[in-house]
Amino acid sequence: MEYHINTKCLQSGYEPGNGEPRVVPIIQSTTFKYDSAATLGKLFDLEEDGFFYTRLTNPTLSAVAAKIADLEGGVGAMLTSSGQAASMISITNICHAGDHVVCAAAIYGGTFNLFNKSLRELGIDFTFVLPDASEEEINAAFKENTRAVFIESVSNPSLDVADIETYAKLAHAHGVPLIVDNTFPTPVNFRPFEWGADIVTHSTTKYMDGHAVALGGVIVDSGNFDWTNGKFPMFTEPDESYHGVVYAEKFGRAAYITKATTHIMRDYGAQQSPQNAFLLNLGLETLFLRMERHCSNALAVANFLESNEQIEWVNYPGLKSSKYYERAKKYMPNGSCGVISFGVKGGREKAMQFMDALKLTKLVIHVADARTCALHPASTTHRQMNEKQLEECGVKPNLIRMSVGIEYIDDIISDIKQALAQLTDN
Repeated sequence: MEYHINTKCLQSGYEPGNGEPRVVPIIQSTTFKYDSAATLGKLFDLEEDGFFYTRLTNPTLSAVAAKIADLEGGVGAMLTSSGQAASMISITNICHAGDHVVCAAAIYGGTFNLFNKSLRELGIDFTFVLPDASEEEINAAFKENTRAVFIESVSNPSLDVADIETYAKLAHAHGVPLIVDNTFPTPVNFRPFEWGADIVTHSTTKYMDGHAVALGGVIVDSGNFDWTNGKFPMFTEPDESYHGVVYAEKFGRAAYITKATTHIMRDYGAQQSPQNAFLLNLGLETLFLRMERHCSNALAVANFLESNEQIEWVNYPGLKSSKYYERAKKYMPNGSCGVISFGVKGGREKAMQFMDALKLTKLVIHVADARTCALHPASTTHRQMNEKQLEECGVKPNLIRMSVGIEYIDDIISDIKQALAQLTDN
């Protein structure tokens, strides 16, 4: 029986047996006991399924990963220690030194630094395309050695809504997968696989957890990309570290996520803890309820800001004035997310003054949890970027990123009003 996604948030991934815990249990063990060396050998040769070391996975992680795979409509998923780890592994699972990736410029600052510095230093090249690049401009960014395209469905913090169908079409025309960071909409509001994406990542630290208590990330495999097209020998040639297994032959549609788990996670060790996976699962159970409130509150705040003379501009895909309004309605008809970006008149100085005056809204290096918070990206999460890079990813000097929580909407707006009232010319 196929359930609605709201039901899946509660029910997917774990089915207790007779007398077993109703809630996904925390299996706080690094190791698992077996009766024979032969069985362990088969596990290490990938000839049998099972758990043998939590650095690869364990029952708690497996259950939560299965739930997220079901929510996104994929064949499998792998939890990671952070969203950054998910982004890194999504690329390094298929790219080696000498390979190239086409990437949207409008992405989270930490992801930009990961790609532009750390992965470049490992020999993987990146071409960043502007948010409003035409189809011809995006197509021109591809090279002979391009092996992936990476975008965010709704960018952090500029809130650009990517044209997923166009990116998917171009990626597939060049024989490479489209990887989509779907952190902001979550699968409750948007499922990239339905529009041609091949791999999805999340920082589960954000809405999926929803309470700012558990760092984590996830990679989800659609199972739809053809890894045997000649560009990805790591799937079609024997992996001697697993006695010659050929992932595409042995694991079929799950080749990508199996390799990510058995090879990259084995070697990198960027695993989520069972405790964090347990907390993540609790967050997932109320995800559909929270996203409804986040989106309705955010739209109310965006409408208020747009009508206020002290605000220079507001960017929220749910506003009819947004250049992404029609695209957001196409891909995310039930709402995008609870994050708004806006600029206070008076530039960076006024933006900082406004933030200092907020009371209910807290200033934190975080986004997308139950409590309303705000941040000045140009001086924090995107601080390492130069002015040209800030401009390319849509981060203006006076941009404030407000993550609207699930508090009573009148209290949120009252807090914004009192902070605006304190702005002076000094």
